[in-house]
Amino acid sequence: MTRLLRPLALAATAMLLLGGCAALGPKHPVGNAAVPQPARSVDLERYLGRWYELARYEQGFQKDCEGVSADYARRDDGRISVLNACRKPDGKLKQAKGRAKVVEAATNAKLKVSFFGPFYGDYWVLDHAEDYSWSIVGEPSGRYLWLLSREANPTAAQRDALIARAGALGYDTSMLRITQQP
Repeated sequence: MTRLLRPLALAATAMLLLGGCAALGPKHPVGNAAVPQPARSVDLERYLGRWYELARYEQGFQKDCEGVSADYARRDDGRISVLNACRKPDGKLKQAKGRAKVVEAATNAKLKVSFFGPFYGDYWVLDHAEDYSWSIVGEPSGRYLWLLSREANPTAAQRDALIARAGALGYDTSMLRITQQP
């Protein structure tokens, strides 16, 4: 009888493990739908420069960060340098230097970004204004979302329109944390 129970016990254990892994899925899923694909191509030369974070899904690596900005510039090797900065509550400036590479040349909207070693994460420009005044950035798991603007303090109407656009893409905008800019 032990021989008959052993396969059942293994099957039950496997189901529990798989169920546990499923529970560890995306922390911030995009509803029940798939993560949206980028809405349009990106002209990298126009995307480069300074962006200010208007709102984000809160993450541990950005805890207690305000005045968040990101600077993108072309590197000699064709990749993109990334400099993220924020102010901590004690007033100290925290910076993270990284690099990005395009992984879908047809649109330039899907990139991989690394801030340490050979480890890269997805960085998808899901949508942007025609004039590159705003951008919505996410990635396939739906765990990360950033709303970016060229202005540190756009009008409330501009901010609300950007939040509405993120909602139209399927994101749960109630989970957004508004970033305070100086």
